[in-house]
Amino acid sequence: MDRKIGSALVLIVLGLIIIAFPVLGVIPFGVLTGLAVLFLGVGLIAAGLTTLDDSRGMGVVELTLGVLAIILGIGFIFNPSLFSFVAAVFVFIAGLFLIISGIVSLSARVGGNIWTGLITIILGIVYLLVAIFIANPFYLGLLIGLWLLITGIMMLFQK
Repeated sequence: MDRKIGSALVLIVLGLIIIAFPVLGVIPFGVLTGLAVLFLGVGLIAAGLTTLDDSRGMGVVELTLGVLAIILGIGFIFNPSLFSFVAAVFVFIAGLFLIISGIVSLSARVGGNIWTGLITIILGIVYLLVAIFIANPFYLGLLIGLWLLITGIMMLFQK
């Protein structure tokens, strides 16, 4: 039980620090994601070089994706704004998919009732609004800080 309280307190303190300095919360996520994408790029380049003999087209595709992944990974590591922008793009696309899914659900009467489609559309609109804000590293950092704070508080009250 003591370990759980310690973890909760660490999350609360980190959440408060990141809320005070929001961009500080984006940097670790950007660096970790950048390193992962960088390693992915190196792996794709290695796979592309070995595939060139068997399938020239697939090898070129893997090499191209590898170079793009390395560029993106380096960008994530050194530019928190790029990480925030890409995160916003993915959230925006998810919002569009939710809205389209809700419209299809309403028009096809899939799911049994009208509320499923309406809630999906509303959630999609919320995603679009959130995407607009998290394109700025400041707001993405605030969301990360709030998430850490709320998670820590919830951990304190769990049995």
